[in-house]
Amino acid sequence: MKHQKRIKKLGRNASHRKATLANLASALIEHKRIKTTHAKAKAAQQFLEPLVTKARRGTLHDRRIILKKIPRPDIVQILFNDIAPKFIDRHGGYTRVTKLGFRDNDSASVSLLEFVDFIDLDSNSDENDKSKNTKSKE
Repeated sequence: MKHQKRIKKLGRNASHRKATLANLASALIEHKRIKTTHAKAKAAQQFLEPLVTKARRGTLHDRRIILKKIPRPDIVQILFNDIAPKFIDRHGGYTRVTKLGFRDNDSASVSLLEFVDFIDLDSNSDENDKSKNTKSKE
């Protein structure tokens, strides 16, 4: 019986779906926020949340499990060294999906997938850069 075995198929076969989710997770870990379709964002969120939980534990076994899912050692190192320590006190809910609207060419629903605690750091640095640029122009 196939009860409770539902996954978002995203219109792809199994190997293409696995590669798509791994690439979305890698991009999110590298850039801290990505813009994609809403269905892909929700699927990537479900794919990534358990990986962040494993990275919080930080054991060698967890690192090897994550490397099976995301086969890029540099990205996994960023996950373990930079992202997981930020979420050490948080029990789930590491990512946020925000709807942005619809894409012009095909009317697909577009969303922003981002890490929760990294928003403050990015916005503060952007504001500091903007204030420095305005002062230098005057």
